[in-house]
Amino acid sequence: MEVVVKADLGWEEPITVRSLLELDEVRFGRPEIVNGGDSLDRPVRWVHVADSEGVGALIEGGELVLSTAAGFRGSRVRVRRFLEDLERGGAAAALIELVDKQGSPDEQAVAVLVEAAAGLALPVVVVRRRIKFVRVTQAAHRLLIGEQLARLEQSRRVHEVFTQLNLESADEQRIVDTTARLLGGAVVLEDVAHRVLLLAGGDGGKDGLLAGWSARGSEDAQVPVGAGGRVWGRLVAPGVGSDDAQVTQVLERAGQALTLARMAARDEEDLLHRARAGFLQALMAADLTEEEARARARALGLSDAKAYVPVAVRMTPQPGEDLTHLQLRERVLMEEFLAAARPLVGSVITAGLRTGSFALLVGLQRQGDVDGVLTRVVHRVKKELEQQLRSGRLSEADLAWTVGAGPAQGSLTAGAAGLQEAAQVARTAAELEIRAQPFYRLSDVRLRGLVALLADDPRVRTFAEAELGALLEGRPAWGLDLLDLYLRHGGNKSAVARAAHLSRQSLYARLERLESALGVSLDDPESRTALHVALLWARLRQSP
Repeated sequence: MEVVVKADLGWEEPITVRSLLELDEVRFGRPEIVNGGDSLDRPVRWVHVADSEGVGALIEGGELVLSTAAGFRGSRVRVRRFLEDLERGGAAAALIELVDKQGSPDEQAVAVLVEAAAGLALPVVVVRRRIKFVRVTQAAHRLLIGEQLARLEQSRRVHEVFTQLNLESADEQRIVDTTARLLGGAVVLEDVAHRVLLLAGGDGGKDGLLAGWSARGSEDAQVPVGAGGRVWGRLVAPGVGSDDAQVTQVLERAGQALTLARMAARDEEDLLHRARAGFLQALMAADLTEEEARARARALGLSDAKAYVPVAVRMTPQPGEDLTHLQLRERVLMEEFLAAARPLVGSVITAGLRTGSFALLVGLQRQGDVDGVLTRVVHRVKKELEQQLRSGRLSEADLAWTVGAGPAQGSLTAGAAGLQEAAQVARTAAELEIRAQPFYRLSDVRLRGLVALLADDPRVRTFAEAELGALLEGRPAWGLDLLDLYLRHGGNKSAVARAAHLSRQSLYARLERLESALGVSLDDPESRTALHVALLWARLRQSP
């Protein structure tokens, strides 16, 4: 892989108060720093123009505030209050133009400003020549938007670098070496007891860097390494402040790569687990006869069972969650299920289905134990995860998953064939408003489950498209949502109007248009039943 260094990432220095004072539009006003000269390297997030008092409540922090203080520049108390308000609001600096009506410097106002700004931490800059604030904001915003685009590009490049390392099965040392080259400095991988595992980069020599390492504080930029609350190390950039967002971003992506690398290495060492997963994949593909399946199972150390129960677990992705993070959470949850099931069942094998979901084929010695065993397994997993949640090692997102189960079967091949049904049940149950059961079967999700099983049948598709017609194409845009409300409330127009926040007159007009688009009467029970089935199909098609 081509070596990527810090400069290749388009690493941009942040836009600061100092850099904005160098703009030609600002320099024309001959800026003079009257306060906070040692804080000019504060980063600037945006530029805001304000000539009224109380502006501190309107800013969010990091703004360079431009003002003429026209209405209060003669009062030291009011100018002081204005500046204190900006400081409390988190402004990066204040640039104040003090020019009289003739365009000459307002020296009296300058004297008031100097006196009012004394002792504040806020950088205060005065200009004695009239400048065009609109040009200042345009120039500054061009720089700030360019900085944001550069950061996005940097994030993309960093992601590509570490993804490529994982694709090439790079080991931990190579990942740490690459991280050090990206940052242009030392990087240390330590365990949770502050013992140094790996080191790369740095010009001062290892001995000087590691002297007194175990007693080193937490002021350095660092990120935890691990997944699902199982932190096994930390990645540290010595000498870099913990508030450096760019360095932290690189460390976080490197930490993910290290976690995936360790998982991959462990998988390579545990060939038995991989072989069993491959065996289950072959069973799901119906590539084996029962006799072949039994022989392979024994060869893999799996004991014969009286009943085989297909189980699927579906995780709920979080808004904005990337696939890498979801895969890490999936691996952790799969391991928790295996750990909970092994003491309770005769055999268990697992394999991934799609990102965020996985399958388990559970072998039991007595078919009558199915419900009790599955309930105990799920409760064990939840108890373990809840303990980790209370200790702060997990978030609520790690408890958002649903379990589906198919009927117990007397053969391996039949049990594996039921995994598709279990996966459909888990997917359907995940969309239920109330999920209180430890696991679900097809009978628990009722009509929705039946439609989910038949969702790929072209005959069901043809039926649903014929029933819903133009509504599937968004004509009208509110059509599907209003139909959903109408069916959920059993045709009760008063309830539908309240739920849709519509007047009765508006609702009647929309229902009339809906009936026209559908070509049926919504008062007809058979039509409502057909539309309900078609709508279930459409909603299932929209879900991931």
